[in-house]
Amino acid sequence: MRVFRSVVERASFAAAARDLRLSNGAVSKHVATLEEGLGVRLLNRTTRRVTPTAAGAAYFERSRKVLDEIDDIERSVGRAASVPVGLLRVSVPLSFGLLHVTKELPALLAAHPELSLDVSYTDRFVDLLEERVDVVIRASRTLPDATSLVAQKLARAARVLCAAPSYLARRGTPRDVAQLGDHDCVMNNLGAGPRGQWTLSGPGGAETVEVRPRLALSNSLAVRDAVLAGVGLSVFPAFFVDADLREGRLVRVLEPYAAEPVTVSAVYPSSRHPSPKLRVFVDHLRARFARAPWALKGRA
Repeated sequence: MRVFRSVVERASFAAAARDLRLSNGAVSKHVATLEEGLGVRLLNRTTRRVTPTAAGAAYFERSRKVLDEIDDIERSVGRAASVPVGLLRVSVPLSFGLLHVTKELPALLAAHPELSLDVSYTDRFVDLLEERVDVVIRASRTLPDATSLVAQKLARAARVLCAAPSYLARRGTPRDVAQLGDHDCVMNNLGAGPRGQWTLSGPGGAETVEVRPRLALSNSLAVRDAVLAGVGLSVFPAFFVDADLREGRLVRVLEPYAAEPVTVSAVYPSSRHPSPKLRVFVDHLRARFARAPWALKGRA
């Protein structure tokens, strides 16, 4: 079909052969095979000029559109393999996504005009393959154990014990881990581990204490609001309370004690060749989070 189009456009077998880097005989054979397959004569040949027959002219117009569409498909596929193009479906945790992912997306989209994002915010488990999600951002103490998935670490954050100054003024500041059992606590009831129990590590190693959950909530931002209001103490990933600590709305308690850090990861189906749109999304967040004041530096 491509050879036939070139012959018609150049009105010459020899000119088409030069353009296609084929021999004259190969060009003639391609056209003859096409005519035989269609059962109709496509070209009128003279010693000086080649012109399409009526059937050939009609076939030329239709085939040119088909070939142009094939060329467009091949260009778009080839471009998508090297340039971030098309839609990327992303799932992020509700609270972490609202605080730290959403604000990073405008710069990413500005840098890659042909990239589009479909972002869902949820704290439930997301099955990437079942739900046709390209990448999930997770903030947890453990990474998924699945050979079909890749988990790229984006950042790590300490988990710190905090309280509002108003609470500490009313109830006093605990001097050791054991005293936490006498204090009111605000729990995230979606968190891992036994409810009402905290394990904190400090200079003397890890210590576990039974605590009194005065209020249990299923959203980290709600827990933060309750602690800010002076309801009790709680353990937070630093990315939820960094600004509150720096501006004095919250105070770290029992520093340098801290709970097990949280790892922020990008999880996606394993592939030898992740798409450019996935690579730029992951690289963008990793670079941004690395500069965040809440991120643990180095191997910490």
